[in-house]
Amino acid sequence: MTIKLYNTKVRKKVDFEPIDPNNVRMYVCGPTVYDRAHLGNARPVIVFDTLFRLLRHTYGADHVTYVRNFTDVDDKINATALARQQAGAAGTLEDLINERSNETISWYLEDMGAVGAMEPNAAPRATDYIAEMIAMIENLIEKDHAYAAEGHALFRVRSYQDYGALSGRSVDDMIAGARVEVAPFKEDPMDFVLWKPSTDDQPGWDSPWGRGRPGWHIECSAMALDLLGEEFDIHGGGNDLQFPHHENEIAQSTCCGHGFANVWMHNEMLQVEGKKMSKSLGNFFTVRDLLDQGVPGEVIRLVFLLTHYRKPMDWTEAKRGEAEKMLADWVSVLQKHGYSPKTIEGLKASGDWVADAEFIGVLSNDLNTSGAISRMHVLAKAKTAAGLVPLAHALETLGLVTDWSVLETAANQDDDMPDWATSVIDRLIVERGNARDAKDWGEADRLRDLLNAAGVQVTDVAGTATWVPGPNFDPSVLEGLK
Repeated sequence: MTIKLYNTKVRKKVDFEPIDPNNVRMYVCGPTVYDRAHLGNARPVIVFDTLFRLLRHTYGADHVTYVRNFTDVDDKINATALARQQAGAAGTLEDLINERSNETISWYLEDMGAVGAMEPNAAPRATDYIAEMIAMIENLIEKDHAYAAEGHALFRVRSYQDYGALSGRSVDDMIAGARVEVAPFKEDPMDFVLWKPSTDDQPGWDSPWGRGRPGWHIECSAMALDLLGEEFDIHGGGNDLQFPHHENEIAQSTCCGHGFANVWMHNEMLQVEGKKMSKSLGNFFTVRDLLDQGVPGEVIRLVFLLTHYRKPMDWTEAKRGEAEKMLADWVSVLQKHGYSPKTIEGLKASGDWVADAEFIGVLSNDLNTSGAISRMHVLAKAKTAAGLVPLAHALETLGLVTDWSVLETAANQDDDMPDWATSVIDRLIVERGNARDAKDWGEADRLRDLLNAAGVQVTDVAGTATWVPGPNFDPSVLEGLK
């Protein structure tokens, strides 16, 4: 099956032809670890985790290497640690920076795992690659693509003729349209920092240009070179990184004599209820916020996959409810046909764990996840247990089920549902709807609180309320209403 991917560098969809099918390599820019991952941070993780899964399916799990870095040296991390110190936290600033980085990396891995993301083959920390960064900078200075000035090392942008090819803009256009740091030690306003000085209380390393720390852009080039080689297959990230970060990565790596990445992929940004997510609008929240509110990680993931990665994505409560119902329906279909974790294990052991060719074909067309999900609705209509194998396979391929014990949970929930409970819950939901129509908000809130107390998860989508028993479902709360 040929995978087609939209290559930002050539602005068209291309057949993906790996440099070496036995060693497919992908690099994705990871987080700067100063705080919890907000919802928008999860989009590239889910997009490229899905691609990672597809590549593993196509080329074999042992033939794909995925690298996603952690930027653990950054002014935002320093500022967060300084605020802790000023609030009375014990330890040196360097200790607090390390503590914050370790804490945030742990949070990130936990939260991304909760939305079904596999850990990459390598997750390098920038601070472990300082020597490699210094070597690259020395190489660039030696080739006259960079220069030292006042404790800084800077890349000479106009020395690279193809600068701007990725984003499709000339250097002069970029200067006119972008905010660039003007500094007296720069030869040109567009020249960017490869190395900068550190004060005594900031993280720093010895270098030919004095004690300092790397600029952001050189980090990814050095880590990608060390872990994936001078040329690799795919480089991904959000489209907010296209300029200047990815443009600068290409320039400095190419000028070092490296081929760097063949295919560049960028996901679009995220909105919330049709608006840009921001703290000022009160619609800013983290992945952990949603998880703590009881939104399952697989539901968060499915909401993301309902929109193609190159289109802006809108997180809405309606979509959350739609995704929750979809997943519940798919799991219910499998459970009702006798599927269990043991069944899945047996299918894999016997070689009967097979994918649907049409599902894989649609997904292989530039990660058309929405089209693949449409195909899953068709697969769910199979009338035999054997016919549902491709549905189960698709759920795992998209990362929507990472632990098949979910089938036991579904079965247990069905077992815990007394015969009378369904009719009582249906009646309460109708009464709640009538109260809302009559603007009797007090009664509507009372009924909502009653359903919540019983662990009933209610979703309102396009004016229609649906429900599923939540993980804390307790029908005894409703027993007096039967």
